[in-house]
Amino acid sequence: MSIDPVQQWPLGEGLDPNRLECRFEDAKPPYTPAEALVEANRCLHCFDAPCVRGCPTAIDIPKFIAQISSGNLRGAAKTIFRQNMLGASCARVCPVEEMCAGACVYHALNGQPIAIGRLQRYATDVALADERASGRRLFSPASANGRRVALVGAGPASLACAAHLALAGVSASIYERDGLPGGLNTTAVAPYKMRAESSLAEVEWLLSHGVELRTDTTVGTDIAWPELMATHDAVFIGVGLGQARSLELEGPGVWGATELIRAIKNEPGFELPGDVRRAVVVGGGNTAIDVARELAMLGIAEVTLAYRRSRADMSAYAHEWAGARQSGVRLQTRLQPCRTVHHRQRLVGVVFQDAVNGREVELPCELLVVAAGQSPWAALVDAGIRLNADGTVWTQPETRATSLAGVYAGGDCVNGGKEVVDAAADGRIAAHAMLEEWGACG
Repeated sequence: MSIDPVQQWPLGEGLDPNRLECRFEDAKPPYTPAEALVEANRCLHCFDAPCVRGCPTAIDIPKFIAQISSGNLRGAAKTIFRQNMLGASCARVCPVEEMCAGACVYHALNGQPIAIGRLQRYATDVALADERASGRRLFSPASANGRRVALVGAGPASLACAAHLALAGVSASIYERDGLPGGLNTTAVAPYKMRAESSLAEVEWLLSHGVELRTDTTVGTDIAWPELMATHDAVFIGVGLGQARSLELEGPGVWGATELIRAIKNEPGFELPGDVRRAVVVGGGNTAIDVARELAMLGIAEVTLAYRRSRADMSAYAHEWAGARQSGVRLQTRLQPCRTVHHRQRLVGVVFQDAVNGREVELPCELLVVAAGQSPWAALVDAGIRLNADGTVWTQPETRATSLAGVYAGGDCVNGGKEVVDAAADGRIAAHAMLEEWGACG
């Protein structure tokens, strides 16, 4: 499938409006104009603002908030997008509590930090809606400069890189093996943070700047790596992570976390089995928290998060765990999963080893979700790309260039699984490095 970059394609039309994710309410609903104005006017507009240092894409946060205060929403959106072309989705999914808002000076004053994410969402939503209604573009791409870049994977890193390149006049073509673009924004973000329609609407906007998208196309199978590199001036790799780790827990009633979240978000007619009263989620990261919270919000009576170490060792953010706990998720720590227990092809429990006393503990459940992370893409070795010891792609920090000349990389395949905003930063850095090398900046 190839999408004409000139037209506004309704990518979200194929999504079932009655799919399971539509039952979730927005955890941080959009501001009204009055609410946005009141919140924006609380900003102290700090010199050398710590919130900017807390943003991986270095958005000038005091500037865009001041623009909101003055009613210049178009200007506010442009301030955001110049640094982060995925500013609309980042406004919804960024863990601002750990980043920009977490650095707000109001913390030192024992006050409520500025709701930076919600203000960013307000500015970008209003500006993009105005662009769609009026046809007045926020950005106009430069004339074509003859350069061509192929981008592998249609997740946030590639989308950001492609958009920055297209605005500079580069022909950018994205190759995506899946049928839906947007990466984890479309398939794996918790639906109470962002639904798939919002992700696909953002993808449409990014493509509209002159980016070509080819879905259902696997690089290495449908098109060879050497061919891709030979026919383009540069290649950007943004393939994310690979297969989920199963911990050898398998059988009926056992799901991988990303697989289950995707079914909830994208699969028409998907429902949780009606006999599920108890669910166990294995893991201690943010994905484990997300899926546990989703299950509790969908009405499963008992949802237990089982983690092999202590609460202090969990990689999940404190605010995410607080939200899950408020939704009714309980936590059991120092449990190492051993095996599942089935009766007549039906899951009835999972056995753990207690790390403290070595004894086996069985947690009864009808649904088990494994959120133990994902492995890097081993296929990249076939392309001759240098990998780090953990299997992630090695890159130069200043440019995101890989060990192969003309090949760049970013996002989860480089950082091992960080935030959307980190992927957006990688894409912008790589795009600017390419343009600098070609003397096409400015």
